[in-house]
Amino acid sequence: MMTPEELERKKKKEEKAKEKELKKLKAAEKAAKFKQQQSDSSSASKKKKNSSRRDASAVDDNPLDYEDPPTDFGQKKLLSAQMAKQYNPTAVEKSWYAWWEKSGYFVADANSSKPPFVIVLPPPNVTGALHIGHALTAAVEDTIIRFKRMSGFNALWVPGVDHAGIATQVVVEKKLMRDHHLTRHDLGREKFVSEVWKWKEEYGGTILKQLRRLGASLDWSRECFTMDDKRSRAVTEEFNRLYKEGLIYRDIRLINWDCTLRTAISDVEVDYVDIKERKLLTVPGNKEPVEFGVLTSFAYPLEGDLGEIVVATTRLETMLGDTAVAIHPDDPRYSHLHGKFAIHPFNGRKLPIICDAILVDRNFGTGAVKITPAHDPNDFDVGKRHDLEFINIFTDDGKINSLGSEFAGMPRFEAREAVKEALQKKGLYRGAKTNEMRLGLSSRSNDVVEPMIKPQWFVNCHSMAKQALEVAMDGEIPRLEFIPKQYLAEWKRWLENIRDWCISRQLWWGHRIPAWYVTLDDDEMKEIGSYHDHWVVARNEEDALAEASQKFSGKSFQMIQDPDVLDTWFSSGLFPLSVLGWPDDTDDLRAFYPTSVLETGHDILFFWVARMVMLGIKLGGDVPFRKVYLHPMIRDAHGRKMSKSLGNVVDPLEVINGVSLEGLHKRLEEGNLDPKELDVAKAGQKLDFPNGIAECGADALRFALVSYTAQSDKINLDILRVVGYRQWCNKLWNAVRFAMSKLDTDYTPPLTLPLEAMPLSCKWILSVLNKAIFKTVSAMNTYEFSDAASTVYSWWQYQFCDVFIEAIKPYFSGDGPAFAAERRSAQDTLWVCLDNGLRLLHPFMPFVTEELWQRLPPARGHTRKESIMVSEYPKVEDVSSSCAFLAWKNEEVEYEMDLVESTVKCLRSLRAKVLGKQKNESLFSIIIQLIPRLPAFAFCLNEDISKVITRYQLEILTLATLSSMKVLLSEKDAPPAGCAFENVNENLAVYLQAEGKVDAEAELEKMRNKMEEMQKQQEKLEKMISASGYKEKVPSHIQDENAEKLTKLFQEMEFFKKESERLEAEKSTKQ
Repeated sequence: MMTPEELERKKKKEEKAKEKELKKLKAAEKAAKFKQQQSDSSSASKKKKNSSRRDASAVDDNPLDYEDPPTDFGQKKLLSAQMAKQYNPTAVEKSWYAWWEKSGYFVADANSSKPPFVIVLPPPNVTGALHIGHALTAAVEDTIIRFKRMSGFNALWVPGVDHAGIATQVVVEKKLMRDHHLTRHDLGREKFVSEVWKWKEEYGGTILKQLRRLGASLDWSRECFTMDDKRSRAVTEEFNRLYKEGLIYRDIRLINWDCTLRTAISDVEVDYVDIKERKLLTVPGNKEPVEFGVLTSFAYPLEGDLGEIVVATTRLETMLGDTAVAIHPDDPRYSHLHGKFAIHPFNGRKLPIICDAILVDRNFGTGAVKITPAHDPNDFDVGKRHDLEFINIFTDDGKINSLGSEFAGMPRFEAREAVKEALQKKGLYRGAKTNEMRLGLSSRSNDVVEPMIKPQWFVNCHSMAKQALEVAMDGEIPRLEFIPKQYLAEWKRWLENIRDWCISRQLWWGHRIPAWYVTLDDDEMKEIGSYHDHWVVARNEEDALAEASQKFSGKSFQMIQDPDVLDTWFSSGLFPLSVLGWPDDTDDLRAFYPTSVLETGHDILFFWVARMVMLGIKLGGDVPFRKVYLHPMIRDAHGRKMSKSLGNVVDPLEVINGVSLEGLHKRLEEGNLDPKELDVAKAGQKLDFPNGIAECGADALRFALVSYTAQSDKINLDILRVVGYRQWCNKLWNAVRFAMSKLDTDYTPPLTLPLEAMPLSCKWILSVLNKAIFKTVSAMNTYEFSDAASTVYSWWQYQFCDVFIEAIKPYFSGDGPAFAAERRSAQDTLWVCLDNGLRLLHPFMPFVTEELWQRLPPARGHTRKESIMVSEYPKVEDVSSSCAFLAWKNEEVEYEMDLVESTVKCLRSLRAKVLGKQKNESLFSIIIQLIPRLPAFAFCLNEDISKVITRYQLEILTLATLSSMKVLLSEKDAPPAGCAFENVNENLAVYLQAEGKVDAEAELEKMRNKMEEMQKQQEKLEKMISASGYKEKVPSHIQDENAEKLTKLFQEMEFFKKESERLEAEKSTKQ
């Protein structure tokens, strides 16, 4: 008795059989009507059986059959009845992500028995929008996490957003000024912070929404924010524990100061500009441009009528804070000044002449150096070594303070000119000259960074840095591994020279420092921070009050929390721990810490990576991740750093969706470039993107970015390469569309493949697929993502599309019994290749692979996964495999097919020469109708080669587009006359018959050149082999290889000599 499914299938077959008969009748009527075209009409009317072909369609295509029906948000995508004739990224990439997310495919289970694999997304700034660097991070990390998820791991990818203290405060301050003409001081701290939270809720996190467009399979159920309640509590705990261990302390030290924002900034927030010659720059807050790249010399009078000592500086205004002049102790020019003093010309301060061999190079300049300990890093160290006075001459907004004598109140760069004029009047100015320098600019305000001495909170990093270095250098298998390994040397160099970390910022937005200052009623100085021992650190104000009461028992006091906030890196350095619930002992922390790999750019190796490692070991008891994968930095196609002023900034969403040149210009116009910069940027865009950027889709962009990761430390991103991968998606689409057209509507894939009975082309494609799987999995496991992408691409493009699909077309040229068995084998092989090939490609291109995989029929008796993203990643098949498939590996068939491909390549090369190269002709895919088929000969020098060529005659005829091919054996047959000739290897030559097209003299010249080339190679090898010590020094396997090469050269040379003699004789006969 038939099942309902079988009855339904039978009914459909009967209906389609009727359609077939109807079409036959119509074709016959047409043939009768146009008898003069009977043969053409008869041929055209032979249709494929509608009962057995998926691409069967009505006489007139219905366009709606090629359009996807509307899909409700979060539901599984509804696919069109027919595959669209062309790939459309917009159509393909819609709906899938929402369904994946709603289905819970991204969510990891802390109680799973699967081995964990964890990545923490480097938290983008809450102010940020998706840029190409984020896209690279997302593409690489999603490729890793999808691969691991499909490979049986409990894969967790944690999303989060950084509160970005300075950046966010600046954005909101600008908004307040623009919308309400108010400053944060007008609002007050509490109301301002409230405004920032409102802005965060309304605009923050945009980038996380954009990551969805890229297909990033993040576990959104664990999304966090560095200032949410849990993360804030973790940061407070972090500060308290480090303080209790004596690793956090307060001190007056030199820091980077932003005079516009009036806060300390971290080293990573300083952008350095190399200035080669004098240059005028616009500085925020200054009316006139400021000249940099100038070294100014002036003289200090010496006490006791000893003359003067000349010094030089690029920051003339800092001489107001000079407290010494340094010389080299062995410099004879100044030996008489040891222990003497110079006199400051503006305040009369006595400046000791000190000897310092560490700082002073006596061969540079005058050999004397002015020392400003409060405003220069090197001078700060000198001040500590010599116990000098530290005099800060600047106010927080960059003006000269009261210690600057007559220059007090002047902005620092106006004071620079005023000091110069005053020195000239006193006769102490000694000139100025061009000087190369590095100028530090704040990445937040573009202001010139001012080194300033300030009381701040610091972390003593030395002991933690030692641990962070040990875990990376510990034995053959270190606990922390760097990929690429070259960054280990930089890691070592930086950690061995680490400085203490300034963690306080003079902002309102951020984690308020959990420290309270106690002012006693009987304190002489009431200013906050006046006494170092009056600070108490606690988890909250209640605990702080209790501690202060105990510490100052019996005394009356007031207590105020430090107004400063913590450096953003202090909270993001804790991120791998805090996102998993630390300091609580959570299920996530137990299951997922340490994480598996950190993937980020090498530019923040120390500012973020090192701090995470130090804090992870100290607070989490182990490294926060086992591996650190550092991707290259992205530049434009010309190798230039991306800059708005150059117009070469690439917005990933514009690449995904496409944008016109006018659209690119509009984005520039909405920015804050000045008119001149805008003109330059527009010109750059017009040069690089004259027609805008074509719509590429997320898959093509992802694949391009992952493919680029092999480029050392920089990626020169060419959008045309992304466009190329979008076109490749179309090739992929059409290949699958062709394959699907060859599968019957009732086709059911087998669980096993009868490999021995299959055609050679089927055996070959499965063997090379097996090899591609092995290479891809190996490359993915060793973080060689570019190699993995290249392997997958090469299999799809050069083996499946260009060779296999072309080779099997004869099996489907008719419905007769001639190729019935081959046809069935080809169908099964097509299905296996599509199923495995799409799963192999999925981590790189998630959208198109899901769409195509969903169209595949499931294997008989097998319930497959609902989505490709949770299906199993392909594994290398072998005899011992538990998989139902038989062994695919077949090196003999691969060797033979390599020979076939070489043969086809030579034949096609010959045809191109004798007929002229056809346009748009790829190696194995041709427009058969436009290229005449020619007869060919394969001339084999031994019987083994002859047998191989004979076995693969059909494949060669098909791929090389030949009318016929005769296999000749040198022992029995002579080479054919009147043919174009090409040598495949030392044992095989091919001939193409083209009457009247072969130029014998040209062929002879070609052979003479080839023989000359082989003669040189032969002589070079013979010289190498006969060299003294060759047998003793050269490894035996290299000797064997060289001997084999020499033998092949002798054989080829002999073959060419005979062929040359034959052609000479043929030429003489014709004359």
